[in-house]
Amino acid sequence: MSRIVRGPVAVVIGAAAALVSAQQSTYPATPLASKHYAYPSEIPYKVDTDTNLIRGEQYGYNICNSTTEGQDSLCQTSFLNHLDDFCLWAPPEADSLIADTEGEEVAWCTKPGKGTRIIPPGALKGVQYMRTPDYVQVVGFVDQTLINIQSGDYGGELDPHGADLRGNPMGGLVYSNAFNASNGDNDTYTQAIEWHNFMGSDTFCFKVCDPEGSSASEYCQHTLDRIGCAYNAPNNAQNGTFEACLGDNQDPPGVYTSDGQVLTYSQPAESLGEITTIPYTPVVPASSSCTSFASAELYASAASWYSENVSSVAISGSAAASGTSGSATRTSSSSGASASSTGESSGSLIAARSMLAGENGAGAAAAIAFMGMFTAAALIIA
Repeated sequence: MSRIVRGPVAVVIGAAAALVSAQQSTYPATPLASKHYAYPSEIPYKVDTDTNLIRGEQYGYNICNSTTEGQDSLCQTSFLNHLDDFCLWAPPEADSLIADTEGEEVAWCTKPGKGTRIIPPGALKGVQYMRTPDYVQVVGFVDQTLINIQSGDYGGELDPHGADLRGNPMGGLVYSNAFNASNGDNDTYTQAIEWHNFMGSDTFCFKVCDPEGSSASEYCQHTLDRIGCAYNAPNNAQNGTFEACLGDNQDPPGVYTSDGQVLTYSQPAESLGEITTIPYTPVVPASSSCTSFASAELYASAASWYSENVSSVAISGSAAASGTSGSATRTSSSSGASASSTGESSGSLIAARSMLAGENGAGAAAAIAFMGMFTAAALIIA
């Protein structure tokens, strides 16, 4: 039997092949939605510990406290508790597009004390908080430039799945003290396994489903990422109004009744082009016991934090920038807060970029980085 001699070239080729194999991996061993941690005792520094997958490593971290709090925080642990106490996912760098940064978003919160970034005073223009039997949600209007989203960006959806099951943002966790499991204790948090957060066009909706409910994955489903808040979180949010309500469950996103038949809408493939029509008008669920508040009263702690921690120049700049307001009936974005859109949706309503890993800047960047390493390996071999 002849003996195989492994020379330097063979070693380099083998190493390059191993590199290519490692970098071609897409899916984690454990999907983000299957990772459960009690708050705060069980939370790891980083939830996503995969280092050899196409989209790279988790951008931020999950253990967040007073040492991480501030406008440079990379905290990726978020909350939705009440009208005065919630977070939104938004980019870490100014003037960013959601589609380019979906895997990197960090938590921006209305209250200090969670180790996150703080939503600037005046950024929120109107918010409706709704508690239903199976979920809680906030829908509203925001000057998105104050939370690093580029002006005019239609945005898209963040959720704990993504095309590669690592979530958007990767490693992002969400908790709430609004569910029955907390027994009214504001210091007892439940991890939300299913949630979705649409951001864009100066509007947002963030729905968090009770994991003890039987239909969490239906109410917080993540497959209608191109048709926004009006269809995923039907609501009556009004610009300039801050209110907390009780409400009925909505119909699961995509489910509707026509001529006595219960039907399900399926979002067409993005390759088929822009969605110009949708065969139904979403039904806004009934609400009751609505209580209105003044924004200054709700978000006083954020204003106080800013006065103590952010320079007067930055504060005055935020105040000036927050003078704009949007229409309460706007339907021009994929994440538009208003539920007044019709079945004949305008093209601009559905114009947001797809929030699928690999079809956006973040995914493309990872792919480009991989190709660069592959090329480098090829040059070494040559």
